[in-house]
Amino acid sequence: MEKTFSFLEQEIHRSLSPPLEGPLPAPCPTPSAPQPRELLTIEEESERLARELKEVSRNRDSLRAQLTQLSQYRGVLTQTHSLTDSQAPPSTPESSGLLDNRQDIRLSFVAGVVHPWKAPAFERLLWRACRRYIIMDFREMEEKLELPDTGEMVQWTVFLISYWGDQIGQKVRKICDCFHTHTFAYPESPAERVEILQGLQSRIEDIKTVLSQTEQYLQQLLARAVALLPQWRVRVQKSKAVQTVLNLCSPSVTDKCLIAEAWCPVNQLPVLQGALREGARKSGSGSIVDAYGVASYREVNPAVYTIITFPFLFAVMFGDVGHGLLMTLGALWMVLEEKDPKLRKNTNEIWRMMFGGRYLILLMGLFSIYTGAIYNECFSRGLSTFTSSWHLQPMIQHYNWSEKVLRDNQYLQLDPTVEGVFQGPYPFGIDPMKMSVIIGVIHMTFGVCLSFFNYTHFGEVSSVAAGTLCCSWC
Repeated sequence: MEKTFSFLEQEIHRSLSPPLEGPLPAPCPTPSAPQPRELLTIEEESERLARELKEVSRNRDSLRAQLTQLSQYRGVLTQTHSLTDSQAPPSTPESSGLLDNRQDIRLSFVAGVVHPWKAPAFERLLWRACRRYIIMDFREMEEKLELPDTGEMVQWTVFLISYWGDQIGQKVRKICDCFHTHTFAYPESPAERVEILQGLQSRIEDIKTVLSQTEQYLQQLLARAVALLPQWRVRVQKSKAVQTVLNLCSPSVTDKCLIAEAWCPVNQLPVLQGALREGARKSGSGSIVDAYGVASYREVNPAVYTIITFPFLFAVMFGDVGHGLLMTLGALWMVLEEKDPKLRKNTNEIWRMMFGGRYLILLMGLFSIYTGAIYNECFSRGLSTFTSSWHLQPMIQHYNWSEKVLRDNQYLQLDPTVEGVFQGPYPFGIDPMKMSVIIGVIHMTFGVCLSFFNYTHFGEVSSVAAGTLCCSWC
């Protein structure tokens, strides 16, 4: 992660606008040490942010390079367009005989830009190598362009070389390659040059629009990195410090724990004890267990079983399909959006309690849907999922009940032994009272069994006997 953090900081200092003055600001308030799962989240988020920054920066640099190249091409066509209309091979004594013998000689062009520092040497070498067969023209561009590699603003020098002869053309191109010039296709027809110039203008405007949007998105990513990177670094440093301290502890083989020997100022002892209690409270479902009682050292940890028993017993009391569905949707939203910094940093006490127990609330909602279906309730109203299993028509046919019998008798008893009167119990559902009693007995028995293991481990024989008698009496 240090390599990822260094890359993010480098990108912030290189591309953030306006640039930061000095190092990144320290996070306020100082974040706490992360849990192992939170470390994995930090690693995933930082790597994803680094990948996005790398991709956007690469796209921006590519767009800048294309914009510079197209602007150079436009500058070449703009500066040299007026020169080529009237150029023709010079009528010098040395070339007059050649023109008389070769009437099909055609003037060719090499156009491009060269760095202003290299322009004098470039012009001198061309003049010495092919002075009688070329016409050179050098002009400065009207605008300064940015070098993609260094970001330096350079006012490039435009050159136009007119020559005749293939050998001279090859020599000119080799000299251009030696000086690392940027050459471009240069049409001979003025109409073609005007058409290319119009197309370049349109492409430059399009690239500027895309580059502006890319730069805005890059600034958003950099602002996010500025907000998150200091917190990530502090939390990772604290995690490293915790692991360093744990490595200094001595493992106890017999007690299966770590033993630490350290000194602490007397006035800082309450702070140390509070930190140890806070660390124990944040482990698993410890807060739920601590609400009923704190387990002694090396007793069976009830938090492991409470993760399932607590939400299910809640559902036994709360059972309702509609309310359980609303609770499930709310908890599912918190689980899916758990990485959102706005939700994590909310200081509302009730919200922090709900957000911290989002997985527990999700289980409570799912179990409430199940028990609500058993109780046949949705938003406190009964559901007619199945029709009645009792039927009156078979009784009327079996006992020959007339309309007078039905009218004169206020109560008539249905006989389940008559075929067709009772179709059997419902395929799904149970009496809530019976279910509560059964689950309550099972839960109490399970708690007694856990106590039995604790008493056996600590050798409390009398407590084992008392627990056995109480269980038998229940």
